[in-house]
Amino acid sequence: MSSDDFDSHLRKLMAWHFGDATGSPFWLGKRATLGFDPVSDVQGAADLLRFPDISSELRSVPAGQLIPQGLADRPFRVYDSGGTTGAPKRIVDSGYRSRLLEWAHGRLVARGVPATGNWLHLGPSGPHVIGFDVSRYAALGNGIFYTVDLDPRWVKRLIGSGRPEQAEEYVQHLLDQAETILRSQDVAVLSTTPPLLEAICAREELYELVLAKVRAIIWAGTSISAESLRLVEEVFFPGTAVAGIYGNSLMGVAPQRERLDGDEYPCVFEAFPETTLLELVDESGEQVGYGERGRVRLHLVAEEMFLPNILERDSAVRIAPTTPGGPDGLADVQTFATIDDVAVIEGVY
Repeated sequence: MSSDDFDSHLRKLMAWHFGDATGSPFWLGKRATLGFDPVSDVQGAADLLRFPDISSELRSVPAGQLIPQGLADRPFRVYDSGGTTGAPKRIVDSGYRSRLLEWAHGRLVARGVPATGNWLHLGPSGPHVIGFDVSRYAALGNGIFYTVDLDPRWVKRLIGSGRPEQAEEYVQHLLDQAETILRSQDVAVLSTTPPLLEAICAREELYELVLAKVRAIIWAGTSISAESLRLVEEVFFPGTAVAGIYGNSLMGVAPQRERLDGDEYPCVFEAFPETTLLELVDESGEQVGYGERGRVRLHLVAEEMFLPNILERDSAVRIAPTTPGGPDGLADVQTFATIDDVAVIEGVY
């Protein structure tokens, strides 16, 4: 989608989210406090900076207030963020996420992930959206969806309260369950997090099972260093397709794009261009240049959710688009150690 197409989409959605008959109670209630008219004054992506960052309000606003009145006849689900920077933030979803995941699945297949086959998800399920995401990928390929549930908040609490040995015991409990599945079941794709992938590699029998049976590995949920990614791809799983996904409950997913000759970084993420604009900005809020590191700023403009001007917990390197007018890429995503004086504990997700 070109910038002109995105601006046209934005203007249409402003009329939707701030229309008396279609907008959500949350945004209609904010309309009078904005100091501008979103319908007439927001004409392009640059105008999204006029909105306040409302992400903290998503920790406490009743979820029903987020549902656009124009979609009130649809069933909705609520998904939580991981709670890395405090109480979890909540979003609502009816059908948008499924459409986004169809696009993302195509990107993963282009990276070598089997188009069909069974999936094992070693990671969180509800209330975190990633469990739904992975189940949708499996369904798109008519595959069976196996799960090993994970409570990332409990791991964060154990680490934050100085009980790393109990966190490690919990990790081994997760790996026990994954090993039981892999011993008897056919699994083509493993979806997990970098810390759990590292733990798999350190456990010989489980590692051998993954190496022998799994044809693709999807990693997401936490950052990974370039050296760790190299080891995963070249040393531990050289014959396995490996693909990363950057994302969260608020922004959706930005899967790794295909590697190109001349790429400086081994993994470059691109967001869904129809609805999602990711910018990398400096401390003053100005966009950084290509090849420079900045903090991730999110604008999500979808029919079900409108989330403008959201500063994320991560930084990344800005990568030039692969096609004229295409989305910027993000590389070397790293999570800040603290956000607003709150220590960030990644844990295993």
